[in-house]
Amino acid sequence: MEIKKLHHVGIIMPTREKADEFMKKFSLQMDYIEYVEAYHADCLFTKHKKDETPIELVIPKDGVLAEYRNGKGGLHHIAFEVDSVAKAEAEYEAKGMELLEETAVDGAGGIIVNFLRPRFGVGVLVEFVEQIK
Repeated sequence: MEIKKLHHVGIIMPTREKADEFMKKFSLQMDYIEYVEAYHADCLFTKHKKDETPIELVIPKDGVLAEYRNGKGGLHHIAFEVDSVAKAEAEYEAKGMELLEETAVDGAGGIIVNFLRPRFGVGVLVEFVEQIK
């Protein structure tokens, strides 16, 4: 498995209003927003140039993400784009490392994803992203 690039940085925002405030403060614009059923959250991606990395603002509706940092939100994960999430899963599982999901789940914007648990990412939650659309 080869990492192609940094796909995005994920930040949990407790509300859409907080996400809008963050974007306004740093002159960011929304590229798209999509609800991700697997994580009960709206995922808002910022516009970016070809050589830039977008920010994903995760706005949970309920569940564990809504409780992240006692509901305050904050920096959550980094996401690497790979050719195949299945290959990443197999490679890390063969080394005894656990991923969050049994198999990749649908993400926002035509991607599938899975996460390497933080204890195997040296304390960082790492998402593997495969572009399917």
